[in-house]
Amino acid sequence: MSERRIPISTPSGTFEVWTQTLGSNPSARVLLLHGGPAATHEYFESLAPALVDGGLEVIYYDQLGSHASDQPDETSLWTLERFVDEVEQVRIALGLDRDDFIILGHSWGGLLGIEYALTYGANLKALIVSNMMASIPAYDRFAREVIMPTMDPVALARIKEIEAAEDYANPEYEALLMEHHYVHHVLRRPADQWPEPVTRSFAHLNPAIYVPMQGPSELGSTPEASLYTWDRFDDLARIDVPTLVIGAEHDTMDPQHMRAMAERLPRGTHLHCPDGSHMAMWDDPDVYVSGVLEFVRSL
Repeated sequence: MSERRIPISTPSGTFEVWTQTLGSNPSARVLLLHGGPAATHEYFESLAPALVDGGLEVIYYDQLGSHASDQPDETSLWTLERFVDEVEQVRIALGLDRDDFIILGHSWGGLLGIEYALTYGANLKALIVSNMMASIPAYDRFAREVIMPTMDPVALARIKEIEAAEDYANPEYEALLMEHHYVHHVLRRPADQWPEPVTRSFAHLNPAIYVPMQGPSELGSTPEASLYTWDRFDDLARIDVPTLVIGAEHDTMDPQHMRAMAERLPRGTHLHCPDGSHMAMWDDPDVYVSGVLEFVRSL
């Protein structure tokens, strides 16, 4: 196990990001791209050891602005294009290339992985897109048309009322979301049984990045968010590396869309987690881990 801080050149100067390598496999080195934007590697603390036990090399990485890395107060840095460039700089620093470099991106990390593959696909051995649709507009439609109608209407009305008032810091907002949304679609366990690495990672999330990129609502994106119109579904046909798309039955992301992504990809494979939600590595771990290991071994 080795830690390393990597200098990242940006338009606002040079900053450092934190990485840690577990295990060793010169032909299968998996860089984990965490969600958020601006969550942390910490919620991978069950997945990474399982992958290492399966023979893979795994690299934790906190993206710039996230907990273990530098957190510059530079709003101009929080763009999708700059994060893609950051991943490329991390790749170069770690000596990863098309013979060994595998990205596993979860949620926002999956979006980032898609963008990286579209820009720097020649440097990739394989891509794993976990629990992330290829279209934010489609994700928003799924939230409106499928997720919200299943929620308690009184609770949903109160959630929408708080959002309309932009009172996102109201403790009632988080409590309502936990009871009526998170435990059903984010991580399917009672709130008091959520794993400590997950709650720690979410506690470390940097809202100065998350809000302008994703938006403040937890039931879809919002028009002021920079990712609001992001849609790469049609462009998946240009990703010519083996790609595993992981979906889950109870996810915030449409399982049917995830299947369609795998079909759209020239070398796509689909893994469905029947008991999983957005954090399927926690609530359907056997299917998730065995599916990832099988995919990597097939390369």
